[in-house]
Amino acid sequence: MTTDSPRWIASSYSNNGGACIEWAPEHARHTGEVLVRDSKNPAGPHLHLTPQAFTDLVTLAKQTRI
Repeated sequence: MTTDSPRWIASSYSNNGGACIEWAPEHARHTGEVLVRDSKNPAGPHLHLTPQAFTDLVTLAKQTRI
């Protein structure tokens, strides 16, 4: 089951000055595809990731300081 407008959830780091991402967990659960977008540009493009790629992205984000 897929939806045309998935429910987006903000990153747990969303209080870090506005630089955060959102993801659509229900879409991922139903399709196996993880959608990721910039919370500052919800109408903009978003990534379509495999669960492994999403895990790798989260791991990289935790290790990287900007």
